[in-house]
Amino acid sequence: MANDRKSSDDKRETLISDLTDNILHQATSICEPDDDKNRLEQMGREIKERLTFEANVLLNEAVTRLSPARIYERLAEAPKRTFQRFGINFRLQHALMFVSVIVLIITGMPLKFPELAISKFVVVDLFGGLENSTLIHRIGAVGLIIVGVWHLGYIVISRVGRRDFWLMIPRPRDIRDFFHTLLFFFGRRSSGPKCGRFSFIEKFDYWAVYWGMVIMIGSGIIMWFKEWFPKYVYDIGREAHSDEGLLATLAIVIWHFYNVHFNPDVFPMSWVWWHGKLTEDEMKHHHPLEYAEIVEAESREIIEQKEQVEQAGSGDE
Repeated sequence: MANDRKSSDDKRETLISDLTDNILHQATSICEPDDDKNRLEQMGREIKERLTFEANVLLNEAVTRLSPARIYERLAEAPKRTFQRFGINFRLQHALMFVSVIVLIITGMPLKFPELAISKFVVVDLFGGLENSTLIHRIGAVGLIIVGVWHLGYIVISRVGRRDFWLMIPRPRDIRDFFHTLLFFFGRRSSGPKCGRFSFIEKFDYWAVYWGMVIMIGSGIIMWFKEWFPKYVYDIGREAHSDEGLLATLAIVIWHFYNVHFNPDVFPMSWVWWHGKLTEDEMKHHHPLEYAEIVEAESREIIEQKEQVEQAGSGDE
């Protein structure tokens, strides 16, 4: 069996090399590029790498889907397979956070721009005055503090939380993916970078929230209990709270809302925050490396089960 598998791997590698040469030959015959061997070799490596990745993923998918042990399960499944991306614990954290943040923005921005007519409408007409608006703002602040403590406990106690926190730590690959994305936008790469469970964009989102919560909660406590602090500390806290609040609002409205709601791929809304699931097509498109890991693990499990059955059968003989 091992020899047959090696022979199949060698055959597939030969086919990929031939297909790479064929694609390059067709491309050069159509566009007639400059005779730059280094550029052609680089393009050839990129094509071969992409074909190899897709071939491995398709092989693992075929093993998983064609396995007799999975036929009944596949028939019983929904037409499209889904992957659980976020559990209920994380989704509840996110729900409390976005409710708290929306309340904080609605009640906080009018205080930064009090001269605007909409600010007066929100504070006076909507909430009935500054005292009520301040009370609601502090209720939102308590919600944000609860989320912060809750999430810290989640990444310490929960196995999934620890795993995701570790995967959220920026790595050199994220820098390469960033520049790869820029080159893709400028037409210098045929496709964007392949991402795992979290892309560099999602990591930026996550750590921006972490940084913002530290600043907003810290400065908010200084303003809330100003009698405990010297005046200069209060002044610094007020400026930090005001400016970070505006920065967070712009980041949420311009950056986060576009990526998860207004992006044409998901418009008018990505419902992952509600059910925590991605379809198979979404996994392949947005998180191909994680998808490849999942199907490879499933394929490996099926192969191991088959080998165990074969070994048991040969032992009985």
